[in-house]
Amino acid sequence: MAGVVLLFTTACSGGEKDSGVTVGEKGDATVPQVTINPGNGNTKAKPEDGVVVTAAGGTLEQVAVTLKGKPVDGAMAADKTSWKSRTLRPGAKYQVTAVAKSPKGKTATVNAAFATLKAASELSIVDITPNKNEKVGVGMPIQVTFNRPVADKKAVESALQVKSATPATGAWFWTNDTTVIFRTKNGTWWAPNQQVTFTAKLAGVRSGKRTYGVSDVTRGFRIGDEHMVKVSTKTHKLVATKNGKKIRSWGISAGKGGRVVNGVDTYLTTSGIHLTMGKENPAIMTSEWMGVKPDDKANGGYKEVIPHAVRISNSGEYIHSMAATTWAQGRQNVSHGCLNSPPAAARWYYQWSYRGDPVIITGTKRKLDPMNGWSYYQMSWDRWVKGSALDRTVTTG
Repeated sequence: MAGVVLLFTTACSGGEKDSGVTVGEKGDATVPQVTINPGNGNTKAKPEDGVVVTAAGGTLEQVAVTLKGKPVDGAMAADKTSWKSRTLRPGAKYQVTAVAKSPKGKTATVNAAFATLKAASELSIVDITPNKNEKVGVGMPIQVTFNRPVADKKAVESALQVKSATPATGAWFWTNDTTVIFRTKNGTWWAPNQQVTFTAKLAGVRSGKRTYGVSDVTRGFRIGDEHMVKVSTKTHKLVATKNGKKIRSWGISAGKGGRVVNGVDTYLTTSGIHLTMGKENPAIMTSEWMGVKPDDKANGGYKEVIPHAVRISNSGEYIHSMAATTWAQGRQNVSHGCLNSPPAAARWYYQWSYRGDPVIITGTKRKLDPMNGWSYYQMSWDRWVKGSALDRTVTTG
């Protein structure tokens, strides 16, 4: 729709709706011209276009766009001849007031009102990890899931912001059409003990044909101390550090190996950068993951109730208590892939760890897949950035 151009030196409001013509009987060259898009009276303005106010023959002194009396964010150009708002909420009524001044000091105050197009379908966020105000580890990814497939990933990703008290470099990665994940650059982590805020400015973002985000979402959480665990399946030892200092270590028993399926030894612990994903006390572990019923003892069937279990992958790997294998811990690998630990040590780790703590395991031939749980740091940085719809890195701060 054409904008409304106004020359009045006093407050005025639109003239003919969306006429796109100069309003006023006689133009005064010393008075600045102000144009507002969408034009006054527009009832089907595109939410993704926002509001654009321009001034000719002068500069903008003030621009106010409001929705139900609340201000809408926007940015003034460096030369103060134009102002552009953010995207707008679909199916909403807006008011605009703009004031411009000419070099000779004459002003023009302009008012307009319009309504945005209604969304045929709505885009919303159905899940965000981590939880609100959760204290998490330095490797914690931000995982966002939408209610429907996102067609225009560039538009949606452009609306996602991550701010941290201490700047970090990271990038978004789309795992599928409904899920996008942010993590820091390979070889780096979040700085410990700081606040991080994720904001999705989705209101008015067009994600597909007549599909719009209708509201913004904000999620704040806190990075705790730097908890780091390093495990060697060859020396059968686990070392835990806090903010770079060793605070505890113990003997473990890792995966024994020997069960090869489609070329993969499923009894081997995976080597790579894991992240802690959650806690279970107890965890119910059965042989059903390998297609064997628990009561089929001849083929390795089992069902066990395991206390103080901290998950580190989606392939059934945990750091957990196992009193029955204390004889092997620190000496021999006898598990189905988990890191069996002494009961006291497992209890301590269960209570001490956050979600998102790095667990770095070495010593086995089975490599951790980048999409096995939260093992995203297994992917090269170049490949991760290519998973961004905008193919770019992001600096938080």
